[in-house]
Amino acid sequence: MDFEYTPEQIQLRKSVREFAEGEIAPHVMEWDEGQIFPLEVVRKLGKLGYMGAVFPEALGGAGLGYIEYSIVIEELSRVDGSVGIILAAHTSLCSNHIYKMGSDEQRLRYLPKLASGEWIGCWSLPSRKPRVEVLVGNFDV
Repeated sequence: MDFEYTPEQIQLRKSVREFAEGEIAPHVMEWDEGQIFPLEVVRKLGKLGYMGAVFPEALGGAGLGYIEYSIVIEELSRVDGSVGIILAAHTSLCSNHIYKMGSDEQRLRYLPKLASGEWIGCWSLPSRKPRVEVLVGNFDV
């Protein structure tokens, strides 16, 4: 079994690292100390295809696999763990639930906007009820 990264995966790592170092690193302390949500960077991640990395292109995703997805999260988190978890929560806790368990109509309605970064997904654990709700946010800022 071959555990080496493919040339495409190596290039993806390089591209995400360059993005993170150029677009995220200069602002990490400002965002952290100011408790600022980096919406502009999230939108850029969407345009690059990272917010929908694992979803099919027909649904607005990049059509990548989970190794590539983990590379994206790893490289973003290397520079700012908050940005890495924003993407991971958006994808794994919201969008992927819709992709795996939603109806075709729900996938077509929600995933293109989630994959593009136009909408930001999240996951909610209400404190008074023993259930999990997936929420989709439309942040027109």
